[in-house]
Amino acid sequence: MKRKIIFFSLFFLLVAGTVSAQNKNLPKSIISTTASIRQYYDQKELTSMGKGELLELYIERIKVLVKILPYVALATKPGVTMADLGIPDDSDHRKSLDLQSESTTSFLNTTVDFQRKMMPYSDKNNLIASILFYQNTLKELHVFNEL
Repeated sequence: MKRKIIFFSLFFLLVAGTVSAQNKNLPKSIISTTASIRQYYDQKELTSMGKGELLELYIERIKVLVKILPYVALATKPGVTMADLGIPDDSDHRKSLDLQSESTTSFLNTTVDFQRKMMPYSDKNNLIASILFYQNTLKELHVFNEL
């Protein structure tokens, strides 16, 4: 009985170690795969929403823009990897991408905290105009590669 427990324990550790090692070698995306908007709205739809809903849309769009805009010269769509762009997938480039990802996350956490505290005091019309502006910017990124 003890042999079976020891065997299965070692087998489990070996399998878990193999799976963990394989995850490190997967290609990393330049742009986060979470950098997308659920839905685009027009001015009429936005006008009918409350300020709380508008604030969430505003924050969602800021997050997506921050995750995409620094990389426009490389890619405009989530999921593009370094290998797709011909960038060597070595430890130096991976570290750089990881550091950038951590910095972006930290920046977004600070920004979202600020937005949640300050934007409720903004004018509803300005909030709507900002959301529309951000949406138009994101729509333009879809045609960016066609230029």
